[in-house]
Amino acid sequence: MTDASVEALPPYEVGRLAGAVLDSVGSVVVGKRDALELVLAGILAGGHVLLEDLPGLGKTLTARCFAQALGLDFRRLQFTPDLLPADVTGSFLYDQRKGDFAFRAGPVFTNMLLADEINRTPPKTQAALLEAMQEKQVSVEGVTYRLDPPFHVLATANPIEYEGTYPLPEAQLDRFMLRVSFGYPTRDEEWEVLRRRMSRRQEDAQLAPVVDARRLMAMQAALEQVAVEDSIGRYIVALTSATREHASALVGSSPRGSLALLLLARARAVMAGRDYVVPEDVKDVAVPALAHRITLRPEMWLRRVDPSFVVQEVLQAVPAPASGALPTYAGGYAEQ
Repeated sequence: MTDASVEALPPYEVGRLAGAVLDSVGSVVVGKRDALELVLAGILAGGHVLLEDLPGLGKTLTARCFAQALGLDFRRLQFTPDLLPADVTGSFLYDQRKGDFAFRAGPVFTNMLLADEINRTPPKTQAALLEAMQEKQVSVEGVTYRLDPPFHVLATANPIEYEGTYPLPEAQLDRFMLRVSFGYPTRDEEWEVLRRRMSRRQEDAQLAPVVDARRLMAMQAALEQVAVEDSIGRYIVALTSATREHASALVGSSPRGSLALLLLARARAVMAGRDYVVPEDVKDVAVPALAHRITLRPEMWLRRVDPSFVVQEVLQAVPAPASGALPTYAGGYAEQ
């Protein structure tokens, strides 16, 4: 959600700034351009991103670098088994000088919250983030506090087979616009990590801001100018619906998955400097946007089938549109 007073940037300018942000983050995070593009698309689309992978693959570093390059206020919260909901949202504390209770804001009051190892804390604490992620507000003891925009959660998670983890509830997973995995680097990329560390002569890498919070909101506002032709909109719905009918799926993607596909496809379009969506934009984000919203049948787990396999099969089965018509919804778009 963007501030109404923020004027949207033209798509070509968003594409230029997005490339500069990616170049900046890529100067520290080596060889993960595709994954970084997905993370930035999630931020431009106004969503939250789940970075799920094994420890030590640069998830926390990625979140910190994006916060620096985007010029956002950044806080990191380490999720542990003994973390309480009040440690996330804040709580009322007694002020002896005033003789009254005063609200002490928690780390969720920021522009970008890094929820580190979110699946190492019990579901009760995980749920403390639900209202903030969906409604952009926090309720504590009957009092509601709005979160200042932009607000994004970048959460890191270890695979559920990893020792000491709690599975994320489906409702929590559904709040993440997309899930991204990095995977192991190649040998050359890993050597480049070491080389850059030696040339830096210090552990931490500091990035100069490419944009600031208001500029980011102007980039996000540009998504509303991106045309989505009817056949592409129906293609998005067809993909999401097909996950519900797939033989391997117990529960398919919710309509929130269709909205995620729409917003992420628009983000991919503006990152390419376009003011219209093409089917390839949808295909590029289908797996990260839909796979984490699918619950497989129990027998599929025994066969080690991954939900991304369902999305890949759906992409192959559902024909992509080839129409160049204009959208029917109101918007006053010029000829493409």
